[in-house]
Amino acid sequence: MNQIADILKLAREAQQQQVDAVLATVVRTEGSTYRRAGAMMLICEDGRSVGMISGGCLEPHIIKRAFWLTRDGANVQVYQTGDDIEYAENGNVRASVSEEGFDFDRGSDNKGTDNKYDEQDIDLDELNFGLGCNGRVHVLFERLATAMPLLNVISQVRQSQQPVTVATLIRSTIHFNIQNNPNSQLQIGLRLNLDNYIKSGKLTAIDANHSDKVVSNASSTVIHAIESLSEYKLLHKNAEYVIVKDDSDDLATEWLIQRPQPQIRLLICGAGNDVMPLVTMAKLQDWHVTVVDSRAQYATQRRFPEADRVMVLALNDSDTLLKLSKNATIALMSHSLSQDRARLGVLLEHANHYKYLGQLGPRYRTERLIEEISTTLTHPTSLNLGIKKLHYPIGYKLGGDGPEALALGIMAQVNAVVHNQLPPAENSDTHLSNTNFTTLFSTHIDSIETTAISARASKSLS
Repeated sequence: MNQIADILKLAREAQQQQVDAVLATVVRTEGSTYRRAGAMMLICEDGRSVGMISGGCLEPHIIKRAFWLTRDGANVQVYQTGDDIEYAENGNVRASVSEEGFDFDRGSDNKGTDNKYDEQDIDLDELNFGLGCNGRVHVLFERLATAMPLLNVISQVRQSQQPVTVATLIRSTIHFNIQNNPNSQLQIGLRLNLDNYIKSGKLTAIDANHSDKVVSNASSTVIHAIESLSEYKLLHKNAEYVIVKDDSDDLATEWLIQRPQPQIRLLICGAGNDVMPLVTMAKLQDWHVTVVDSRAQYATQRRFPEADRVMVLALNDSDTLLKLSKNATIALMSHSLSQDRARLGVLLEHANHYKYLGQLGPRYRTERLIEEISTTLTHPTSLNLGIKKLHYPIGYKLGGDGPEALALGIMAQVNAVVHNQLPPAENSDTHLSNTNFTTLFSTHIDSIETTAISARASKSLS
């Protein structure tokens, strides 16, 4: 399973078993780092943990420190992976704290102060792990009770297939005393629903019960921050670190904007043995996988235990096919001309319905299917957009042989298409060839229609 799925599963188990846990989230990165903002790790007090926020170098340290760091509430710590390493007299690496640090609870900078305290006595956890990556990782630590609102949002997105934009406060330069004002709006870990504000103009915070609670009497700082954040556009990232300053640039708040995305949905039409490794690889990526086939002896959950859904789908059931293919990626690999012809005929006419469509088999086979489908249509040109979007033969040619190599090529191509990445140079001719076929197909269809019009005109004159 994917780390997000594992984290959600363990969080639910911890709640049910009344076991406390700490969620560690990467909120900012600088330089070269293994994970990006938004990466998460869940640590339970009974020793269980899932997820990764680095390549494995920070996790042992974080597991040991997570509960101690959150004893007074949520806070952000900074970890370095540079070359500047201190060594003890016995030759072992000694963790050191950077000279430059931030007190995230009070929002004040501690520059030029002596921060080299014993590791067990410091709140600031800016440590140099000497890994040579020369990067910095800023990590938000919070107990499960305060982290559940975000995890609930992620669960809801996975169920509803609708993304949600959440802003989490990770630092403020505004001086405020949490002990004297426990209800302060500017506590580390405060989460606001940006989508609700954009739609309704209401400032809502996401609480532990996942009910968006309207924030009344919000300070001008919070209102200014939410107004600025609501105008911020995430580009190709699902999480990004943002600084919001006031008009005078004196006060600032730092936020992590996250937009959890629905799972990529993979619909596989065909339930042969070569589909099995594709299902396994897709589930490793945390995709939602549906396998359909018109042959009941193939489409069984026992053959595909990892798939989210396996069903027998009749060839004439176009409504169900379109429902399953909505916003999905689709792999046609039934090894059956009748099945591929039926599925392809429906899908080519609904090209805006899905994100990706790939057809298994040699090029001439697919083009023969398209020709056969076109002869049954009153307006064959309705296939043009679908043909341009169709990838055939399916998958990148990465080398190797067998179902596993095929599955790897399919996964690589689908990932590239979904994430708007250019194909490798040696695979770029596939799209060009498809485009050429579309042009030839359109010319062929135009010729047929012109001939038909001329025949009708001659008949009417006679």
